Amino acid sequence: MTRFDEKFVHLCIGGDKKAQKQLFERVYPPMFRICMRYVSQHADAEDCLMLGFMKVFQNISKFNYTGDHSLFIWIRKIVVNESLMLIRQKQNLMFVVDDQSMDVPMQAEIINAIEAEELNYHIMKLPTGYRTVFNLNVIEGYDHKEIASLLNISEVTSRTQLAKAKSKLRVMISQTTKSYGEPGE
Repeated sequence: MTRFDEKFVHLCIGGDKKAQKQLFERVYPPMFRICMRYVSQHADAEDCLMLGFMKVFQNISKFNYTGDHSLFIWIRKIVVNESLMLIRQKQNLMFVVDDQSMDVPMQAEIINAIEAEELNYHIMKLPTGYRTVFNLNVIEGYDHKEIASLLNISEVTSRTQLAKAKSKLRVMISQTTKSYGEPGE
């Protein structure tokens, strides 16, 4: 996680181009990965990131420094919102509406059985609606009320999409681990 001190933040707020460039370079890799989790196409992720940073530098004077990671978190929210806006613009955000609320836990042994890169590969294979809700809830830590507000859906739809995403991931991961063979076989 990238740390910033208050002096550095104030330099960015003051329009110091060198500090802004340094900020961009320091947070580019994690922010790009966040964009890729949502939009999956490299060019779209670049677009989201650039639009996000335009907003960051246009609005940085409104930023209120509250600690080591607050700037990173503020930028992350902007980048996530830009990614969601691109998905909406492309009308790729399709949800399966289901009134049944399911809570499907991801078993730790399934997650531990695969590498992070492989898990990300499976997440990217999910339908856009499943992937978006999964990322917002599991990766970013948003609750269903926040997700519903961000995506203009009901909380039930958010829960259902998450449950279906977890279920689909469980199937994809178990198929992968079966094709590789269980450890010790």
